[in-house]
This record gives sequence, C-alpha cells and structure tokens, in this order.
Amino acid sequence: MNAILETPELPAVFDGVKLAAVAAVLYIIVRCLNLKSPTASPELIYQDTPLSRFLLKSCPLLTKEYIPPLIWGKSGHIQTALYGKMGRVRSPHPYGLRKYITMSDGATATFDLFEPLAEHCVREEITMVICPGIANHSEKQYIRTFVDYAQKNGYRCAVLNHLGALPNIELTSPRMFTYGCTWEFGAMVKYIKKTYPHSQLVVVGFSLGGNIVCKYLGESHANQERVLCCISVCQGYSALRAQETFMQWDQCRRFYNFLMADNLKKIILSHRQALFADSSKKPPVLADTDLNRLYTATSLMQIDDNIMRKFHGYDSLKEYYEQESCLHYLNRICVPLMLVNAADDPLVHDSLLSIPRTLSEKRENVMFVLPLHGGHLGFFEGAVLFPEPLTWMDKLVVQYANAICQWERNKSQCSDSEQSASGQE
Repeated sequence: MNAILETPELPAVFDGVKLAAVAAVLYIIVRCLNLKSPTASPELIYQDTPLSRFLLKSCPLLTKEYIPPLIWGKSGHIQTALYGKMGRVRSPHPYGLRKYITMSDGATATFDLFEPLAEHCVREEITMVICPGIANHSEKQYIRTFVDYAQKNGYRCAVLNHLGALPNIELTSPRMFTYGCTWEFGAMVKYIKKTYPHSQLVVVGFSLGGNIVCKYLGESHANQERVLCCISVCQGYSALRAQETFMQWDQCRRFYNFLMADNLKKIILSHRQALFADSSKKPPVLADTDLNRLYTATSLMQIDDNIMRKFHGYDSLKEYYEQESCLHYLNRICVPLMLVNAADDPLVHDSLLSIPRTLSEKRENVMFVLPLHGGHLGFFEGAVLFPEPLTWMDKLVVQYANAICQWERNKSQCSDSEQSASGQE
C-alpha cells in the first residue's frame, strides 16, 4: 500500500533531476560565454594634452561602448578561436602588387602594395606600412579585410610578408622571420620612402607585428622620419616576461602555445631544405640535431631556443628575448603611439599590460586602449550571433589614423597662418 502511494512521486523526482541538469548546463554556458560581463567603452590611459583631447573628440570609438555579438562575443576564447580559424567574415580580395627586395644576407623579402581606392580625408598622400602577426602575410583574411577598408579611406597600404610565411615563396637564405627582427620591415619602409618621396607614413602592427614596428621605430630616430603615428594591436611587449605565463594552463595559454608551436613547426619544416641542407651559407650553429629537436618541440619557447635564436647568433633564449622585445625601445618613440589590447585576450597575461599602462602614464605621446572584450585580434561586432565583416579594431585603427592626419594638417595650417601674419607685419 505504501509502495502504491509513493509511485506517483517518482516523475516529480525525475523532473527535479532534469531541471537541475538544465540549470547546471545553463550555468556552465553563462560562465563559459561570460554572458554576465557588462559591455562598456574601452578603458583609456593617457596624458591630458591638446592632442589627446583632439583624439577623444575625433575618435568616437574611443569613448563609445564596444558591443560584441551577444551570444558569444564576450568570450575571449571564442573571439580568438574565430579569428584563428576564419580570420574574418565575407573577407574581400583587394588587388595588390608583390614586391621583392634582396637583403644583404641573400634573403628575399617580399611585401604587397595596394593603392588607395578613394581620396584621403586630408587630401594628402598617406601610406600605411603594416606588419602582420606571427607567421602571417598579406593573404590572411584579417589583413585583407583591413587593407580593403583602409584603401577605401584613401590609404596606400604596404603589407610585409614575414620571411618564410608565404607557402609559394621559397627561402633564398638559411633564415626565417623571428620575434623581433626588423630587417625586412625596415627594407619595406625604405622602399616606400624612396618610391613615394611625398608620402607620409602610418605604421601599423598586429600581435608579433606590433613588437616589430615598435622596436623598429625605437631603434633609430631616423626611422621615425615622415611617420605620423604608430598603432600596435594585441602585442605582449616583453617575450621574456611572457614566456613564463605562456607555459601556464590558466586561460588555456599552454594549449594556445602548443597550437602556435605546431603551426610554426610546419612552416619551418616546409623550408628544411633551405634551412638545414648542407650549404656554405648555413649558419654553423644550426645543426641536424636542431632539426631532430624541432620534431619533438611542443612550445614556442622550445622552437625559439633550438632554432629561431640561432638565426641571429644569440647565445641563450634569455638574451634572444631581451634583445628582440620592444620593451626597451618604447621610450624612444616620439611620434603619437596607440597601444591596443583586450582585457580578455587569452594569449596576453594581465601582468604584461602593466607595461603599456606605465608607459602611457609617463609619456604624452602614448595612449593605451583596453576594451573589456575582443580576445586576441578578434574584436568582432554584431547584434546577436553573426559578426559583421568589419571589426571594431579595423574601424578604430583607421579612425585614429584619420584623426592624426587631421591634427597634423591643422598644425601645418596654423603654422602657415602664423608665418603669413608675421610676414605682413
């Protein structure tokens, strides 16, 4: 009798279990997708100067709320994964001409040149010199999307193809791109300055490219001539400090490290004939044992230690990271400098962001921009699920560059007016 009376209660128990399971799944989804995170305008660190006030007025994106796609856009991992997998949505195919430069060591540097598709807002000749991320080149979708947008805003674009990154371009010397080698980027800038003597430059670097462009500008004051400004997006500033965090499982950085190392390993192995074959040009420090160690490498640090540092003769990984990072060159940059990172970037540890924070608090030419979301080079925008072709990052870089060009034009006009007035007196 008691068993008969208790039987109707069993469905209620099962319903309770189902509800608990659904609640647990929803909780995990909310936590993983970071749905409770608010949207906000980027955090800005800068000195109060006439230029910074002008930038805040001229760049609405700096003070406007950045709203990523509702369902997944607040997850730095998904933003990063989507960027890594597909680059961009409905990416255009801008037409450019490939240029070849023979370096002093026999290496062949290449870059792609894209002419502007409209008149620039200040009606002057402006060239963006662009350095992509690690192992990237002008054919990557995020680069194509950005270049197309910049062209339509009146910019000529020159995009460096990292040495060894293009699958159809063979290496002509036993050397590849490295974390901070500025030789190829410098050769591209020199070509642009010589070929277009009236063009001013806007320097742009993404991720590893951000380290290269900042290091290049800081290496010599002459490198900053005719440069209007520099924009660095999602770089880590110090490889020596980053290597410790990149081996941690926090935010899955160790997993990202493995994926990036696997990709770099494939690129190196695709050029093993040029890098490891017997040749009089082959660096004596690069031996077959290094190739054997490459096969078993599971991190970027192992590849850097066994292969990359030896292209430039560094005795240790520590020396390589110290010398190749832009950290010691940032203070030497005098042109306006915008440093952009995302607070939820799973590749760049929060401790590394103290570098741009401190710099922007001390240097009047530096502005640090830190949105809550965006991941690593993601910065997708969209209403609910599907992202827009143009990202927040694409628009911000062009908007900032436009503002700097207008600032320089206004300064020039004021200077001309003052000279005219003094002449009349």
